[in-house]
Amino acid sequence: MDTTPPAGSELAELTAALNTFSAERHWQPFHTPKNLVMALSVEAAELVEIFQWLTPEQAADVMSDPERGEHVREEIADVLAYLLGLADKLGIDPAQALRDKMVKNAIKYPPGAPGL
Repeated sequence: MDTTPPAGSELAELTAALNTFSAERHWQPFHTPKNLVMALSVEAAELVEIFQWLTPEQAADVMSDPERGEHVREEIADVLAYLLGLADKLGIDPAQALRDKMVKNAIKYPPGAPGL
């Protein structure tokens, strides 16, 4: 079973900072798994919105526009904040979960296998 990120890791530090931020504002009662996953979905949709009508070339070059690039950074930060909050509430170490998923994907999609 996963646990929260190891103490001293960057993810643990970010999670602790987010928890402090929420506690100072008395937001903990609202940070249920259901609410966090819904907020995560909204923030991911806001990130999608930035890219929605861009060509592949424009999307690849999105960070060259300082205003648009800052908007992308902010939405990525929002997605990460809610993802870390959700993982924390569920007792999941997101880094370990990703490592575990990469192992499964390596078995499911071995090198040299036909593409999608």
